[in-house]
Amino acid sequence: MSTPRPAPLPYPALCLVTDRHLARGRPLPDLVSEAVDGGVNVVQLREKDMPAGDLLALATVIRDVTRKAKALFLVNDRVDVALAVGADGVELGEEALPVRAVRRIAGQQLLIGRSVHSLDGARDAEAQGADFLVMGTIFPSGSHPGAVPAGPALLAQAQREVRIPFLAIGGINATNVAQVMSQGAAGIAVITAILDSEHPRQAARELKQAMATALREGLQAH
Repeated sequence: MSTPRPAPLPYPALCLVTDRHLARGRPLPDLVSEAVDGGVNVVQLREKDMPAGDLLALATVIRDVTRKAKALFLVNDRVDVALAVGADGVELGEEALPVRAVRRIAGQQLLIGRSVHSLDGARDAEAQGADFLVMGTIFPSGSHPGAVPAGPALLAQAQREVRIPFLAIGGINATNVAQVMSQGAAGIAVITAILDSEHPRQAARELKQAMATALREGLQAH
């Protein structure tokens, strides 16, 4: 009996990337729960400095939150943790295992995403069999202050040359999200726009509404 393939990325995808250091003492699962209530439909657990046992415990709790909310759950880099908790996928940084290697480990049990910062990186990830990309840094970002923003032009190039869906990341908020959705992004991934807010539920709702407005206006323009 074959393992069922995980659901594809929702469209448009609003992905929350976690960072417990922005939680201000609030339990991270509570913030995730608020965010999915506000419209987040993908959650990526990204806690690179957390010990493996603690990460597994946190992933187990957040997997439960996302399952109840019918949101996709991704784990950053850690294929073992993703498989252990029944996550929907993994998001691989550029220094993580190659996509091909992860596919050999996980087969079709996991969606495999790749973080890329260039068109060459996007082409390579697609050639290796990635299911989706996370492209950035698009705008100046508080979580990656040293990154040189690529701007929406990187997304426009990807739209022309890459067939798999891509999410935009880096400094995206409700005021500039239209600039990335208009370049063919399948959605956005955010950290501070939600976690740095006093009201994560409302922040997620505003992002979701801004994305919907951008898509609607894009359709009307055509």
